[in-house]
Amino acid sequence: MSDTTLTAAARPAKEGAGTTYAILLAISACHLMNDLLQSLLPAIYPMLKANFALDFAQVGLVTLTFQGTGSILQPFVGLYTDKYPKPYSLVVGMGLTLSGLVLISQAWSYPVLLLGAALLGSGSSIFHPESSRVARLASGGQHGLAQSLFQVGGNAGSALGPLVAAFIVLPNGQSSVAWFAALALLGMSVLWRVGTWYGPRRLAAAAPTRASIGGVALGNARIAGAMVVLITLMFSKFIYMSSFQSYYTFFLMDRFGLSIGEAQVRLFVFLGAVAVGTIAGGPIGDRIGRKYVIWGSILGVLPFTLALPYASLFWTGVLSVLIGLILSSAFSAIVVYGQELMPGRVGTVAGLFFGVAFGLGGIGAAVIGQIADATSIQYVYRLCGWLPLLGVLTVFLPSIRERRA
Repeated sequence: MSDTTLTAAARPAKEGAGTTYAILLAISACHLMNDLLQSLLPAIYPMLKANFALDFAQVGLVTLTFQGTGSILQPFVGLYTDKYPKPYSLVVGMGLTLSGLVLISQAWSYPVLLLGAALLGSGSSIFHPESSRVARLASGGQHGLAQSLFQVGGNAGSALGPLVAAFIVLPNGQSSVAWFAALALLGMSVLWRVGTWYGPRRLAAAAPTRASIGGVALGNARIAGAMVVLITLMFSKFIYMSSFQSYYTFFLMDRFGLSIGEAQVRLFVFLGAVAVGTIAGGPIGDRIGRKYVIWGSILGVLPFTLALPYASLFWTGVLSVLIGLILSSAFSAIVVYGQELMPGRVGTVAGLFFGVAFGLGGIGAAVIGQIADATSIQYVYRLCGWLPLLGVLTVFLPSIRERRA
């Protein structure tokens, strides 16, 4: 029987005892707040580029700092909290996000801007591994659904960031970023209550064991090989996604002459499609198997990514929505597949994959910025369109026995 409030009685809850939707919705809402606040940074890149007279390489370095700190720290946070769960560390993570946000709003130099970006990344490095564990504990065995509900909050927040930037931050200037401190404080309050629910359940996760095929446990080499394939697939996905999140507005402005506001609205539409695709990927994986979702998501998007750089403005909008819907369905499936591959290592896997996502996004933004400076922003999209071809590597993933509700 599932709990219905965040302050449910403190009793151990076994995974699979019932889906606790109140907790899933709360952690998803906090993911929305966290990622909305964090997405304000890339959303205001055009304004920061003008304010600090930055080139594309310096814009990429901001993203590398922001996402690099999250990438480096997240796997270590996940590994540590697998052994020593910290229910209230979620509040600390949101607090670091708040600090970075305020610093960015008042940044008076490029180094201070980089410091604010580092604080934002550190906040995510703490938030994501533990919140992913909370989602799994509250899943009632519906792991894909729970991961999708959790992840869609983040994607919705990322989608709202450009819209908020276009209609609030850009008209009012860089200092208006600080107005969103109230949202961070609200998130910290909700996460405190989530921590109260999570505290007595933190040791309920499965003990470390091994995934199996036909009842035969996978060896270390097979598990390591599968993890390498998953990380390679994430390379394909997140490098391409980085080209959208950091440079899609510049692409639209350069190719079609759109204003900053018009380009931000179209970025919002793309990120909204990402949110919809995310919520669909998990439940579909629960039903038909996560390997098939990964196949269809990564490789299936290839025709659209190849066509995008040559499309008209109308078809660019259509293709961006299709790309967002299809490509985004992979991440929940990849995370849950990895957790099934290494049962009992929920935080480690979540920290690794979220960290890899952040790191690849940061490295991708920096490299893409260099390529754009050396060639053109349109050439970047012609080059990145081939990345989903790496989806063929899914064939090397073992068909593990997945635990279902």
